Order: sequence, then structure tokens, then C-alpha cells
Amino acid sequence: MRRIETLYLAGPEVWFPNVGAHFALRQAMCEAVGFAMLQADTSEFRELEPGEVMAREIYAERVARMRRADAAIINLTPWRGPTADPGTAFEAGFLSGLGKPVMAYMNVAYEHEAEFRDRIDAHIGAQLDEDGVWRDGEGCLIEDFGLPETIMLWAEARRLFVIVTPDVLGDVTGLQLCLDALREYADD
Repeated sequence: MRRIETLYLAGPEVWFPNVGAHFALRQAMCEAVGFAMLQADTSEFRELEPGEVMAREIYAERVARMRRADAAIINLTPWRGPTADPGTAFEAGFLSGLGKPVMAYMNVAYEHEAEFRDRIDAHIGAQLDEDGVWRDGEGCLIEDFGLPETIMLWAEARRLFVIVTPDVLGDVTGLQLCLDALREYADD
């Protein structure tokens, strides 16, 4: 049996207008299956004004929290573009590099958005070149493995659930599936 008690949850939720309610729901979902969601601890911050010092304090706190986590669940829902929030992608890689089990999910509004290449096409265009290779409008190669995300984000997740939902920002089905998968992983 793998010991998993604490979870680090990463995703674009920190930018949501209803962040408090969303975090409360996520915390309750974690607790319902026996995991503790690690919360940010800003009580030790010295800097209270946004700027470089505060940014470094936030970074240090998040890195410390990732190190304390037993496992992670990453929300790879496309954010402000065709792919995951860049901070979330960093956290996913950092956690994976620490050897933490990582589960992930992604919410999309339509079935055709479930594949990475199709989201690139919808955002900036894509076409097959004369060699049958997908390229964007700038002629750059598009990663096309029929996956929901780039290889590096897809492969570091032990499971990646893609949820088609009209409520892309609020649907927590993927989170629940990750919690269930992590519970099974811990019980192995």
C-alpha cells in the first residue's frame, strides 16, 4: 500500500471569480475520500504589496507545499488559449520530477476540443503540409499524437481524464475521477 495523505491540487482556479467557493468544494471532495488538500500558507509572508518580493514568496510557498505533498491532481483545462495554464504546467512537471504520483483532468466544451491538434487549429489554424505533417499558420510543426495535451504533460500524468462539459470552469467530474483513481492507486 502506498501512503497518500496529502494532495497538492494545481490548476487555473486561483484566477476564477468564485475562487473561495471553488476551493471549499475541492477541499470537501478531497476530505470525503480521506485526503487532505494542502492549503496555501500566506501567514509568513513579509511582503503585502504585489511585486517581485511577493512573487518570490508565493513561489517559495508553493514549492514548499509541493515538496510536502504525497501526490497531486492537476487541472489541465485549457486556460486563456489552447493549452493548460503555464504555471500549472510547471507545477505538474515539478511534482513529477519529485516522483510524486500525478493524476490529471481537463474540461473541454466540445468533443472536437478533446485533441490537442484540434484546439491548436481552432485557435490559430492548422493544415497538413505536402508530407502529411500538421503545421500551424506560421509553418511550425504541431504535435499530433491524437492526445489531449502535449506529450510531456500527458505522459507525466498517471491518468488523464478528459471531460466534455458545458461548464468548463465549474465541472468537478474530472477531479472526482482523479480522486477515485488516486484512492485505488494508494490501495494497491
